[in-house]
Amino acid sequence: MPELPEVETTLNGIRPFLQGLKIARLHIRQRNLRWPVTGNLESEVSGSRVVLLQRRGKYILVHLERGGLIVHLGMSGSMRVLLNDESPGRHDHFDIINQHGQIIRYRDPRKFGCLLYTPDDPLRHPRLIGLGVEPLSDDFTGHGLYRLSRKRTAPVKSFIMDGRIVAGVGNIYASEALFLAGVSPIRQCGKISRLRYQLLAEAIRTVLMRAIRQGGTTLQDFVGADGTSGYFAQSLSVYGREGEKCLKCPAGIKRRVIAQRSTFYCPRCQI
Repeated sequence: MPELPEVETTLNGIRPFLQGLKIARLHIRQRNLRWPVTGNLESEVSGSRVVLLQRRGKYILVHLERGGLIVHLGMSGSMRVLLNDESPGRHDHFDIINQHGQIIRYRDPRKFGCLLYTPDDPLRHPRLIGLGVEPLSDDFTGHGLYRLSRKRTAPVKSFIMDGRIVAGVGNIYASEALFLAGVSPIRQCGKISRLRYQLLAEAIRTVLMRAIRQGGTTLQDFVGADGTSGYFAQSLSVYGREGEKCLKCPAGIKRRVIAQRSTFYCPRCQI
């Protein structure tokens, strides 16, 4: 599933082909995505200028002169820039065509992503209004995590993956950040000290920024806007390494299911 760095990588790839330009045409082939594409969306946005592209959590926001589009990549979606016309495949569900005829094509084999339109500020959309703090913003701090975790009993990995607490920290990067911070993913979040949350907040930021610089994590279905896959997978410390030797000690990496998600950690380094 594309996580925050993959979404940020996609955003950076499509920004030069949308921001500041007009949408000449929106071509929708498949309206039955995660939520049905309703109304005459094509006429709503055609001719509109894109004033800003922004990420919120794992959503891509296309701010228009009036209202905007909200795109989610779902489980297997991607957005690619096509400089020349190319026949769409069966999983290519919509195109955003800019004033120069360049195509931003959305592909989603599982159809679990979305394309929504709002006539208002996309940041105020009901699907986004309840999201937590952005982990790459100045508002994201260890003190904030510590404060929100008090009297909670959930495992800390579930806590930092809760989108109402932190927007967009997914399974892979949660495991990686917890390893970097030396925090066990199974510890109750309410029993972790303020100091350790400061270390964890910095680790989350570090892991996400590193992945963004390297183009995101290589997943079977994920490609960037230029059609290439990311390559952060070669740098993963614990995720997907069950039974392999820890990079810091002789212990083997363990796997445990937390909230129905595979969690990888070192039982010696993470306490």
